[in-house]
Amino acid sequence: MKLDYIKDRLKGRISHPFLAQHMDEPIIDEDKLLFLVSFLDYMEATVEELEHYAVPTMLLQIALDTHDKVTNDLTGDSNLKQRQLTVLAGVYYSGLYYKILAEQNDIEVIQLLAEGIETINDHKIIVYQQEMDGIEKLMESLKSIEASLYSNLISHIEANGWDDIISNYLFIKRLMLEKDQFVQSQTSVVFEALRKLSFPKQNLSLKELSQEQKNYLLLICDKYINYSKELLMKARSRLPLLNEAVDGKIQAILNQHQLVAKSLVEEG
Repeated sequence: MKLDYIKDRLKGRISHPFLAQHMDEPIIDEDKLLFLVSFLDYMEATVEELEHYAVPTMLLQIALDTHDKVTNDLTGDSNLKQRQLTVLAGVYYSGLYYKILAEQNDIEVIQLLAEGIETINDHKIIVYQQEMDGIEKLMESLKSIEASLYSNLISHIEANGWDDIISNYLFIKRLMLEKDQFVQSQTSVVFEALRKLSFPKQNLSLKELSQEQKNYLLLICDKYINYSKELLMKARSRLPLLNEAVDGKIQAILNQHQLVAKSLVEEG
C-alpha cells in the first residue's frame, strides 16, 4: 500500500501536458522504488517521511534515466528536436526534486542528493569516456553509478546494512543487462570498456572480436556477477527481517543468474 501510494504521488509530480503530448511517459524503475520505500519503511518512517524522501529521490532517478536516453548517433531535425525535448524533460524532473525539498527547507537532503548526482556523473564520465585504469576501477564506477543516490540517503538515515543489499543487487542487475545486450547485439558500453582494458593493443570493435575473445569478456563479467551474488547473500543474512517483496526480488535475481550460467555451460 505504501509503495502504491508513493508511486501515485510520483506519477502526479511527473505529469505534464506538454511532455505527455510530445514524449513517452517516463519509466519508473520499479526495483529502485521498491528498495527505496523498503529501507525507509524498515526504519519505521511515517507515510509523510516516505513521501518526503522517496518522491524527490525518484524524481532525480527519472531525470538521470531520461538524460541517458539522449544519444549522439541520431541525425536529422526530428531527432534533434527529440533530443532537445528529452534533455528538457530531464531538467524538468530534476528541478522538481529541488522545488519539493526547497519548499520544505530541507537543505541537508538537497545537499546529499546533489552529492549523489555529482558522484554518478563523475563515474559516468569515467565509464563512457573509458578513462579507467583497470577492470576493478571500471566495476567500482559502475556500482557507484547504480547506487550512489541511495547510498547517501541510507547513510543519512542510518539504515545500516541496506547499502550492501541495494548496491550489489543493482550492480548485478546492471551487469546482467549489459551482458544480455552484448550477447544479443554485440553492443554495450561496459563490454566496450572491458574490450579496451583486456585487449589494449587490438583496435577491434566488439563485433570484430573472435569468439574466444568474446567468451573471455563474458567470463570477466560472470566473475563479478558471481562475487557480487555472494556479497548480496551475506548482506541479506545480516538483515533477516526483509519484507517479502524485497526478499523475492533478491531470490529472483540470484536464480536468474544461475539459469544464465547453466545455459552458457550447456551451450559451451
